[in-house]
Amino acid sequence: MKLVIISGRSGSGKSSALNMLEDLDFYCIDNLPAGLLPALAKQAIDADHHADHSNVKIAVSIDARNIPTDLSCFPQLMAEIPDEVDTNIIYLDATNSTLIKRFSETRRKHPLSNEHMSLKEAIETESLLLDSISAMADLSIDSSTMSLHELRQVIGDRVGGKSSSDMSLLFQSFGFKSNIPIDSDLVFDVRCLPNPYWNTELREFTGQDQPVIDFLKGNDDVQAMIADITQYLENWLPKFRDAKRSYTTVSIGCTGGKHRSVFIAEALHKHFSEPDNVVQVRHREFKHH
Repeated sequence: MKLVIISGRSGSGKSSALNMLEDLDFYCIDNLPAGLLPALAKQAIDADHHADHSNVKIAVSIDARNIPTDLSCFPQLMAEIPDEVDTNIIYLDATNSTLIKRFSETRRKHPLSNEHMSLKEAIETESLLLDSISAMADLSIDSSTMSLHELRQVIGDRVGGKSSSDMSLLFQSFGFKSNIPIDSDLVFDVRCLPNPYWNTELREFTGQDQPVIDFLKGNDDVQAMIADITQYLENWLPKFRDAKRSYTTVSIGCTGGKHRSVFIAEALHKHFSEPDNVVQVRHREFKHH
């Protein structure tokens, strides 16, 4: 059976993620008391053994509304779940400023805020309460720059499309001027490479457009950078897979996140994509073609 645990701070998109998994035929439970996780897993195993095709899929949301002692004991609760359960923990988050903006726009009340605790304090406190879960996450997703549609697509592609034996691999371009994505597992800085931005004829294009592709493809340093990153990943991704890592996010950063990082992320995505692998590419700073 498959068990997906969705957690994260309020406003990060947990409900949308859970709804997406429900569309993918998961049985979904919102705000499950964490202390019930082991019992739920054991009950689901019994149901799985009696199912015709043994394909029971359950997704639960666990958040700061839980009993604090259950949240602090989360690692011990996870240890009680039988090994035969394919368990994935997905942690959603966003920057503090993004979460504050989302609450302000929707006029919703944060579950921890009250007359003694401001919205900003509630958001920061929530991070501490959920620390034991975020530390164990198989996949962290930064929803700061995502629309609800984009988040649903990411959940569908990376979680819904993955079998238990797969490692979901995401190549993500970004601009350092907007900070490093908080969901990165590996980060490569390619700002040392020639920047098409300084060529006025190329400035308005992206790393997906042919003029920029031709400019970067013909540069020896760019090709050497791609070769070195490729070699590193070919050496170490199998080790990650052997260590039962379910998700790996490789972030490629340049200054603005529209030229060099995009071109290299696309090249790596093309190299590592195979029919049996779950490999995606995402460009944080713009909507890719």
